[in-house]
Amino acid sequence: MRDFIAALPREGRWLLATVAIQLLGRGMTLPFTIIYLHEVRGFDLGVAGSLMGLIAIVGLIVTGPGGSLIDRYGARPVILGGLVCAIAGDVMLAFATTPVLAGAALCLLGIQAGVSWPAANALVATVVEGDLRQRYYGVNFALINLGIGVGGVIGGLFVDVARPETFTFAFLANAVTFTAPALVLLGPLRHVHGRAARPAADEPHAGASYASILRRPEVVWLVVIGVLLSTLGYGQIESGFPAYARQISEVSTRVVGFAFVANTAVIVLAQFWVMNRVSGRRRTRVLIATAVIWAVAWVVFGATGLMPGSIAAVVGVVAFQGLFFALGETLMQTAFPSLTNDMAPDHLRGRYNAINSASFQTGAIIGPVMAGFLLEHGRSTLFIAAMVVGCVGIAAGALRLERRITPAVNGLRTPLTQEPARQ
Repeated sequence: MRDFIAALPREGRWLLATVAIQLLGRGMTLPFTIIYLHEVRGFDLGVAGSLMGLIAIVGLIVTGPGGSLIDRYGARPVILGGLVCAIAGDVMLAFATTPVLAGAALCLLGIQAGVSWPAANALVATVVEGDLRQRYYGVNFALINLGIGVGGVIGGLFVDVARPETFTFAFLANAVTFTAPALVLLGPLRHVHGRAARPAADEPHAGASYASILRRPEVVWLVVIGVLLSTLGYGQIESGFPAYARQISEVSTRVVGFAFVANTAVIVLAQFWVMNRVSGRRRTRVLIATAVIWAVAWVVFGATGLMPGSIAAVVGVVAFQGLFFALGETLMQTAFPSLTNDMAPDHLRGRYNAINSASFQTGAIIGPVMAGFLLEHGRSTLFIAAMVVGCVGIAAGALRLERRITPAVNGLRTPLTQEPARQ
């Protein structure tokens, strides 16, 4: 860790310093927002669930325009705009007594969610280069999980439906944590705009639109892989996984909660080990490794349904989240953002990261719908089979992508990139 931090430029260290702080507040509220809306504010569960869906819907809508704004004005002002929306949304949500006010607050949070990922990745790509960039994305992912995990523990110990004011304080605390990155961007990093110079009009991709970018075969395969990764991964974490674990594997909610804790712990502890192992290797092969590990994970998880309520089911559920799935996540988050940003021309990083973000948000919408439909209709075996087949699709897509990108984009070191590392 010391070597990594020492190798980062000053701007990279400042950006990394705020990650865990920002996500600490998010972890305090994210698992409990629907409980707050339903049990504290008294909204019907269906209304509360629909309001929660606004975050993903609005996020998907604003991702495209956000990418264009990043390329035109730079990543820094877009991030700042998103942080202002997040602060306003959390303050509004803390005092929202009607569905309309809560919906408006969640829409503001959706705006921040939609622009923050592409803008942050694009900003990092302008200040961190080469193999160090890939390592940065891995460390960033570990810190995100650390912040959310610690925040979730704090929130679980603090918030209480019998004391509504605890939820108000939690949302206000979340708003305060968003000020940390804002102050860094307005202070030490006020000179970093995150905007690349536009090339001459006659150069390739000088004025590329989303339509022209999406006509590139390598981008199409990147989108396919992103949708599958999200559908089988994050799209199931808060839907298919807990539903199958409770209804089919018949484990307790405590076991489900412990599995999430184990997932966070493995990601935080294993990230550096994973980064060292994949550095200089083909990123597409890293994604294939992710697919293989996740396929094994889903098979193990599916087998817990054959022995419901048993110790073996408990072990299988925890192993799914805490070992197999977490290890696959560390591989994916080390390779996929770097692949996207090395593929993108400098002046189009906003759009490329927006496409990346939109593919993951699409999967996050498809995943819960698919899981809910299959499990509600008693198709648990088909659900597991669909997950395994999807993993095969990730591996196949990664192989197709590998044929269409250069070795440098795929993360292979050349003599020119190796030499500075030895100095």
